[in-house]
Amino acid sequence: MTTLLIAEHDNASLKDVTGKALTAAIQLGSPVEVLVAGENARGAAESAAKLQGVAKVLLADDPAYAHDLAEPLAALIRSLASGYDALVAPATSRFKNVMPRVAALLDVMQISEIIKVVAADTFERPIYAGNAIQTVRSRDARRVITVRTSTFAAAGEGGNAPVETIAATADPGLSSFVGERVARNNRPELASARIIVSGGRGMRSSANFTKYIEPLADKLGAGVGASRAAVDAGFAPNDWQVGQTGKVVAPDLYIAVGISGAIQHLAGMKDSKVIVAINKDADAPIFQVADYGLVADLYQAVPELTEELGKLDR
Repeated sequence: MTTLLIAEHDNASLKDVTGKALTAAIQLGSPVEVLVAGENARGAAESAAKLQGVAKVLLADDPAYAHDLAEPLAALIRSLASGYDALVAPATSRFKNVMPRVAALLDVMQISEIIKVVAADTFERPIYAGNAIQTVRSRDARRVITVRTSTFAAAGEGGNAPVETIAATADPGLSSFVGERVARNNRPELASARIIVSGGRGMRSSANFTKYIEPLADKLGAGVGASRAAVDAGFAPNDWQVGQTGKVVAPDLYIAVGISGAIQHLAGMKDSKVIVAINKDADAPIFQVADYGLVADLYQAVPELTEELGKLDR
């Protein structure tokens, strides 16, 4: 049998998480085909065809898949499922919405956010906010899997897979697109950023994020993140949230500013290669996972750090 990987993309190109999920899919030991569902998504399909390890790309190009509605995509995946023994997707916000629907339609268990493929039917996944690792063996004839992509390296290019156009399935009509407001910036996305600067409740206001966090991130070419406390307080937008209920990241460098280190936040960033913490509370839990800790007033330390980085550019 074969594995079907559902691609995360913006129609024009693939998201980095697709290549990472492909690495996990390849480890299942079966040929991997990639489904690209969208509108005017030929560019993303051609990018998928170039990834090493892809046997074939299925392109479902239809207005029904233009706005990431979960129900039409779940129906499409269900219609294709009989030809595959595993259906795999990155554990992004989009597929946390889609894949449980697929599992329900197929009447199978979903295996969520795997971090290791032990065998074709056995996987490791974190539980209890990452404080324990659970080994799961599935006896279902068809496995529905999401991948915590922060633990897998992205597959490289070098492939030349054929692209096959497939027809859309009937829209279940359970939801409809009304509108969207999209926040855009020139910084790296959190899921793929090599460096992330995050702020917490200690930032006290959204104005302080703009004044202190963003200039430091710009000097480093970093993505900007936030703790749940900062997001709930309105200091930062939802798509900046790092943590168990936000985005799980593992950059080369994670700088936590004014973040106490609640378990919910640590679950989303403790796999970072190097963690730097700046907090005036010497007993803050963040220092237990930090590689480098600075006990200082962030309103003094962060501008000084930004200034010193600026000198390197001169």
